[in-house]
Amino acid sequence: MFRKLLPYLGEYKKYAILTPLMAILEVACELALPRLMAAIVDVGIVNQDLAYILQTGLGMLILAMFSMTCGMFCAKFAAISAQGFGANLRRGLFNQIQEFSFADIDRFSSASLITRTTNDVNAIQMMVAMALRMLVRAVVMLVAALAVAITINAQLTLVMAVIIPLMALAIGLLMRTCSKLFDRMQRRIDALNNTTQENLVAIRVVKAFVRQVHEKAKFKKSNDELTAATMKVDMTVVLILPIMTLSMNAATTAVLYIGGGQVMGGTMLIGDLSSFITYIFQILMSVMMLSMSLLQLSRAIACARRIDEVLETRPSIRDGARRPLPAGYVPKAEERDLYLEAPRGEVEFRNVSFKYQAQGSGDDVLEDLNFQVKPGEFLAIVGGTGTGKSSLVNLIPRFYDVTEGAVLVDGVDVREYPLDELRARIGMVLQKNVLFSGTIRENLLWGRPDATEEEMIQAAKNAQAYDFVMNLPDGFDTMLDQGGTNVSGGQKQRLCIARAMLRHPSILILDDSTSAVDSATEGLIRASFKENLAGTTVIIIAQRISSVQYADRILVLDDGRINGIGTHEELMATNQIYQEIYQSQQEGVKE
Repeated sequence: MFRKLLPYLGEYKKYAILTPLMAILEVACELALPRLMAAIVDVGIVNQDLAYILQTGLGMLILAMFSMTCGMFCAKFAAISAQGFGANLRRGLFNQIQEFSFADIDRFSSASLITRTTNDVNAIQMMVAMALRMLVRAVVMLVAALAVAITINAQLTLVMAVIIPLMALAIGLLMRTCSKLFDRMQRRIDALNNTTQENLVAIRVVKAFVRQVHEKAKFKKSNDELTAATMKVDMTVVLILPIMTLSMNAATTAVLYIGGGQVMGGTMLIGDLSSFITYIFQILMSVMMLSMSLLQLSRAIACARRIDEVLETRPSIRDGARRPLPAGYVPKAEERDLYLEAPRGEVEFRNVSFKYQAQGSGDDVLEDLNFQVKPGEFLAIVGGTGTGKSSLVNLIPRFYDVTEGAVLVDGVDVREYPLDELRARIGMVLQKNVLFSGTIRENLLWGRPDATEEEMIQAAKNAQAYDFVMNLPDGFDTMLDQGGTNVSGGQKQRLCIARAMLRHPSILILDDSTSAVDSATEGLIRASFKENLAGTTVIIIAQRISSVQYADRILVLDDGRINGIGTHEELMATNQIYQEIYQSQQEGVKE
């Protein structure tokens, strides 16, 4: 699994190679120091050779300084490679998420994707730093110190042949248990993030309905579940400390007992015993470092599985094979199916059925839709709540794919379009108006970054947004808060419409996008469509009959099916549902 993530080291591979080299040099120096100390004890002190003691001591000082320098570079290179790896992995995850369809994002949930991009990446990033520095150091120290200890006294080294397997068994059992616990903990973090995100997005609704106590209880539940999961992990992990301490004390006691007897029997020098004990400590500390690294690896594996799930997900909506026709090129007859014609704005639904879980057993949201919108036509869609109006228009830019049938734009199945080309032909104002933090100018230019100042101003005028923008202190350079919370609902809608109109699309879709605008302003916006977007196909979803009665045709949806289609006059004469909607709104006006 980690092998799949290695390419994300990218340009930081050289630091990932230098880190273990520095760790090996640091270990080599540390391993040499006990032998030099043993030489001072067994040779310099025994022979009372001050020159030898000073010379060997100077060598130890130089080695210690060199070891410290290698350790500093090791830490630096590990930090650079780990941080670089994390940055590349986050970017890779974000880029992958940008390719996801609405259905893919629904599958993971936005809160989980945020957790995977932040918390999960941080855990793996920490593991990379630990692996390059601590894990390499621990393995090299363990092997090298064991080898040196064997050369000093092979019989005493047998103590480690008993201790190390027992420690390895304990670590293995802990890793197996912790792997499942870490996976559960990450899911609890997902749930907490989801609760927090939902609350912050809907904070105005929470306050309006005085539901703070309810939301606090929801958060407490998620928070308590995360705390319990984390505590369970911590309580399992801390078991390693008494195991390690007990093992170290047992090994030290055994070495001192056996080694002390050998010293008193004259078969081992006291300096050798002193250095051997140092190596035993180094071995046991290496095992402890190794165990901590492996436990961290358990969490990193759980996180890597979640990240790999995102990276390996094939986006459910992918580019089609057709390409725009090059300027001036006349395709041969056999090449016509390879290219796309110039945008006209024609839309056709051909035997379309759709449900949100394509592989599930749920009922169709839309069923057997057949209709055509001619270029430049103004089509309105009406129907009760939950009849599938938004679902219908979301199929045109391929936010979702049809379950059955086909949606055609300019005579070509939308599944044959490159997504960028398809969506470049469509301007869309979603049911939920979205503005980004930044200036009004920056938000409008989302529609077309290369638009001129005059074009931007004209789009604002067409959407009836120019006057209120100019009344703001900084005009088009006024800063918008996240989500556009410092402008009214009607102002947000007009800015979103201006952003879409600035693109001069061949198809303009408005999903209930004038609900917060008064009827007079809505009439001016509608008039600007005919005047300034001549030839553009306009598809509008609206609740008010006054918003749609001037459309060329009106499509009535009922429970995902087409109940009627025609002009206002035709539907008033023949369609019962349309008549009921009209009568209910007229009664509201009279009252």
